[in-house]
Amino acid sequence: MQAVRLFQGYLWHPKEASLDLKALLPEEVLGARLLLDEVPPPLPFFEDGTPTHTQRFHQLTLLLLTEDPPEALRSVAEEAARVLGACLEALPPGVGWLLLEDLRPL
Repeated sequence: MQAVRLFQGYLWHPKEASLDLKALLPEEVLGARLLLDEVPPPLPFFEDGTPTHTQRFHQLTLLLLTEDPPEALRSVAEEAARVLGACLEALPPGVGWLLLEDLRPL
């Protein structure tokens, strides 16, 4: 059994917003565990020049325990992206996110 990251990314929202992201997002997506950890902003500015220090950042990881090799999990990752994407789209206004397919063992 190995742990494979299907996705890794970031969620962010204004510091003054009191959001419980763990209550707003599922703990699991298609059997993969969704991990959220608060982290410092990964960059000092967004692409449009807005400072990131005004936001709270969370690293998001979708982790699957499996015996399959990572390259065999592409269809699982595609379906998980669809399900997780719908959850992320449903978050309150002001929440931003970036999710990148990873497919690497930990």
